[in-house]
Amino acid sequence: MTKKIKLRSLLIGGFFTLLFVVLIVKVYWIQVVDASWLLEKAEQKWETDRIIAPVRGTIMDRNDKVLAVEGTAYTVTLNPKMIDGLQVADDISRGLADILKESDATKPALETKIRELATRKKPDGSDYAVNVEIRNEGWKIDKEKADQVRDFIATMQTRLNKSSKTNIGIGIIEEKKRYYPGETLAAHILGYTNKEGKASLGMELKLDDTLKGVPGMLSYEKDGKGVELPDAKVDFKPAEDGKNVRLTIDKNIQFYLESALAKVTEKWHPKSLTAIAVDPQTMEILGMANTPTFNPNSYWNINDQADFKNAAVASRYEPGSTFKLVTLAGAVEEGVFNPTEMYQSGKIKVADRELHDHNYVGWGKISYLEGLKRSSNVAFVKLGLEKLTEPKFRDYITRFGFEEKTNIDMPNEVSGLIDMRYKPEVATATYGQGKVVVTAIQQTAAYAAMANGGKLMWPHIVKDIVDPKTGKTIESFAPKVVRQVVSEKTAKQVSEYLEQVVSDQDVGTGKLAFMEGYRVAGKTGTANIVRPGEKTYSTDSWVISFIGYAPVENPKILVTLIADQPELGGNYHLGGQVLAPAFKEIVGESLQYMGVKSSKQAQMVTKAANKLTVPNFMAMTAESTKAMAKESGLTLEVFGKGEKVVDQFPKPGTEIVSTQRIYVAMQNVSEMPLPNLVGRSLRDAVEACSFFKVNCQTTGEGYVSEQASLGEGEARSVTLQLNPLNEKTAAAGAASGATPPPTNNSKNEKSDAQKQVAKKSP
Repeated sequence: MTKKIKLRSLLIGGFFTLLFVVLIVKVYWIQVVDASWLLEKAEQKWETDRIIAPVRGTIMDRNDKVLAVEGTAYTVTLNPKMIDGLQVADDISRGLADILKESDATKPALETKIRELATRKKPDGSDYAVNVEIRNEGWKIDKEKADQVRDFIATMQTRLNKSSKTNIGIGIIEEKKRYYPGETLAAHILGYTNKEGKASLGMELKLDDTLKGVPGMLSYEKDGKGVELPDAKVDFKPAEDGKNVRLTIDKNIQFYLESALAKVTEKWHPKSLTAIAVDPQTMEILGMANTPTFNPNSYWNINDQADFKNAAVASRYEPGSTFKLVTLAGAVEEGVFNPTEMYQSGKIKVADRELHDHNYVGWGKISYLEGLKRSSNVAFVKLGLEKLTEPKFRDYITRFGFEEKTNIDMPNEVSGLIDMRYKPEVATATYGQGKVVVTAIQQTAAYAAMANGGKLMWPHIVKDIVDPKTGKTIESFAPKVVRQVVSEKTAKQVSEYLEQVVSDQDVGTGKLAFMEGYRVAGKTGTANIVRPGEKTYSTDSWVISFIGYAPVENPKILVTLIADQPELGGNYHLGGQVLAPAFKEIVGESLQYMGVKSSKQAQMVTKAANKLTVPNFMAMTAESTKAMAKESGLTLEVFGKGEKVVDQFPKPGTEIVSTQRIYVAMQNVSEMPLPNLVGRSLRDAVEACSFFKVNCQTTGEGYVSEQASLGEGEARSVTLQLNPLNEKTAAAGAASGATPPPTNNSKNEKSDAQKQVAKKSP
């Protein structure tokens, strides 16, 4: 017995001794061997690093109107554990699906999806999850939908007899999201950033490094519960916000482009449309649009990936007769174009091929100038091959830049493709078909060279990089001359010839682009296409184009329009009716918006006005503002309710004439409706629209007789109908406070050119 007790004591003592030795070894190992490694791990747990996201830079138009901006978005989350406790999974699934659905057709599938999320368990299956996002339908939604979700939460709280502070398993997280106020406006220029914040397409992608900024970081020490320790070490690196970008485009002109394209689509149903508007003196892009288009705010709602393509820079096409500019300019520059010289139209043989005019039989023996106005292919084959000669013709193609990219500061640009190997291919290239394919931006730059005195300019769309805090310009991008392609004299002569293509109302193919009061130069193009999988040209499908600029004497705007396969019913003669009217609408509205007076307006006798400098009204009271304006002899209009002036137009220090209106706002202009503009001149109306940040579209000439507003916030737009002054317009203008313009007793009669019945032209 004693032996057993001794053995048991020995075993117990040995066990505790061994345990003590193990503990000593473990402590030694922890405190000595692993000390540095464990300390590092502990410090990592003690320290909390928080990434501070920068604000992405704003993209603006040339007048600082916002095109893309960082905005607030909301994400809907679910707490399955709480939802299970309340037994409301079905109610929540139905209610949220009704709010977040894209259409009634998608609601059942979304309801099923939300129910699965509302009953989701943890990965190990031990319990319900506690935080699940509803992606993509409830991810980064706008305020309107978020408010609907909040209303639904309140309804559910009432139904469950819960207080308004009770969490019923639905949460809303506030996040950041890229917002495009104009929606589809300038979509192909801007591109978009996806919901993860990654830049995709357009200027968002091209300028991502400039716009995205640099993240900051906050690092501090905490205890085991995550509470910051007293006297803890804190490292703070502020985020560097992205730079703002000012583009060369004008939001109003962009609106004119897209509005005109919508009308062409409605009437002619082309597969696609492309439009470019530029200042031909600088090749600054004033507008660029394509159809089909997309809304960057909901970029996932598209019919085809091709809808994202910016065809203005990323697509090639056979230009057709608009390419005749190269042949014409070269012939004039080399002194071989005699406008009065006669030739036989109809057909011409080149090697083993017979080439024809678009009407096959021609117009008999006509002059080369008439051949230009009628868009005769034979005339340009003779000019390019016989008079200019093949080597020089090829040289002018190179001079105009068709064998290289323009290097426009936009992504995905492609170059033209010139592949003329045989004489017939050179011959067809003289009138823009065959082995010559180009881009819309190349064509635009070539025509701009005729408008600006012979200089091929670098096309660009980025005007300035701007500091978001100070508003000061960090970097500017000035116009660049690539090369002088023809002399100033030649460019002027070519412009005058192209003007006759539009002004000749008998035979000019561009006669539908004629504008009373403005001199317009332009050229039509109708090119047969080769359908996919085929080797010969289609006989009933065409690419229709029109390129023109105005006013010829001092061009302010140049517009390129291209329509792919409009529905012409197999009659190419209708081609001239597709785009010329759209060109006329875009250029007419743009010139009036720019304040370029027509010849009719220039003839009106106007009262001389003194020049004044606009005072600084900012932060002044309404009474003080009115008193200063009266003392300065200025016409002032005050809008809104507030104690101090928060905005004014024109800006302080601007030199104006004494008859120009000054606008001041006592509150945010986006919160106020556009005032009644009836009876005002075009300039007064456009200035008011600009001040109120409203897209303005006008039709007609004279003074505002009607106005119709659409949309809200940054997407607001107004259509103004202009008519010559009459008693009704004058009375309405007086009622709205507009200064009556000089009366004009002349009747509003159409010109002889407008009265003529337009003949069908290619």
